[in-house]
Amino acid sequence: MALTDADVQKQIKQMMGFIEQEANEKVEEIDAKAEEEFNIEKGRLVQQHRLKIMETYDRKEKAVELQKKIQSSTMLNQARLRVLKAQDDHVGNVIEETKKRLSDITRDQAKYLEVLKSLIVQGLFQLMEATVALRCREVDVSLVQRAVPDAIKVYKQATSKEAVIKIDTECFLPTGT
Repeated sequence: MALTDADVQKQIKQMMGFIEQEANEKVEEIDAKAEEEFNIEKGRLVQQHRLKIMETYDRKEKAVELQKKIQSSTMLNQARLRVLKAQDDHVGNVIEETKKRLSDITRDQAKYLEVLKSLIVQGLFQLMEATVALRCREVDVSLVQRAVPDAIKVYKQATSKEAVIKIDTECFLPTGT
């Protein structure tokens, strides 16, 4: 049996339809694979950039935290310095006031004698020694000589210990401020 032109045309159309269908299926398969690879690559790139952004954010956050700590430490140190300055000023004022008052007290012999006696007793209590060398201003030697026996008596009553005080008459404390 011989094929007619119509049969040949029909067969050619069937073959073309089959080839076209195979081609379309292959195109769809390639498109699906390309879409899948695209989505995988897109996901990888997005994740990679997300990680970079997170690392950058973490670095910036750590830098901000470090800056906050530095600023806090600086402020704390400044506050401490202000407190120390205020304390230093206060101590300076107390010293000046003490000098002024001591200067005033030295003019009143009775008060000054009591202050000297109290200071000698305090020194004896702190040292707790049997023999003590005492230095004073040259102008105060006579008052100190008068205060020493009373100071020794107070010390002996409080501690039941004897004390000998030797007044240094060769090396004196400076006078004035």
